[in-house]
Amino acid sequence: MREHTDDAIADFSHRPVEVDGVTKTVHVAGSGPGVVLMPEMPGISPDVLRFARWVRDAGFTVYVPSLFGVDGAYPAAEAGEKVVRRACVSAEFRAFAGGGTSPVTRWLRGLARIAHAECGGPGVGAIGLCFTGNFALTMALEPAVIAPVVNHPSLPLDDPGGLELGDEDAAALRDRISRDGLKVLAYRFEGDRWCTGQRFAAYQALLGDAFDGRVLPDTAANTGPPPFFRDVVGTPHSVVTAHFVDAEGHPTVRARDEILAFLTERL
Repeated sequence: MREHTDDAIADFSHRPVEVDGVTKTVHVAGSGPGVVLMPEMPGISPDVLRFARWVRDAGFTVYVPSLFGVDGAYPAAEAGEKVVRRACVSAEFRAFAGGGTSPVTRWLRGLARIAHAECGGPGVGAIGLCFTGNFALTMALEPAVIAPVVNHPSLPLDDPGGLELGDEDAAALRDRISRDGLKVLAYRFEGDRWCTGQRFAAYQALLGDAFDGRVLPDTAANTGPPPFFRDVVGTPHSVVTAHFVDAEGHPTVRARDEILAFLTERL
């Protein structure tokens, strides 16, 4: 049973990072090739940080940017709902269909460039979760990003078959992934109403065989997630964080290990 407490993030450095005149806090830990791990709603939760530490311990430098919510906070329902509402009207995000690519992804691509310059190697990984799930794909517009992992992408919230991408960006992504032979690893639960089979089908239509979408049964989801996921999300959703089950041989453990192996192979 996970403790219902905040995470002090004491084992990370906390750095202001400026990209194009915009400064955000980024929590950094580890050594080795760079991996940008973006938070899920309602923020950089203890479960997101647990996953970040697994990435760190697998031999990577993990960069966790603060994009919304309270860093380290345990996901309560009411506070989490307020974070979602603020993000949905923020100019940085395009939460609904027709909005195109979220502007914050430009800042994230800049962070990927910084991570690559600092860590070296062939490139960096990008892992999106939930609200930021598709951002890992959009970040591949940056040449430094060579290992995108798209976890249960929930945007746009009002279009189960949408991809939260402008047409020009979608075409550029398809061309870049085809030209450079990139693979996109993705995960969702079968019955997830925020990330449906329609969304994965749309990724497949855009990217073809480069999209490796993996689907876990709903029965594999943790039945006792934090209140935000129990009461607000209300469906199996977060494969490697809130709905993760830390038991040997469990499908969510296999998913985590597959992601770490993907990063290791690519980076």
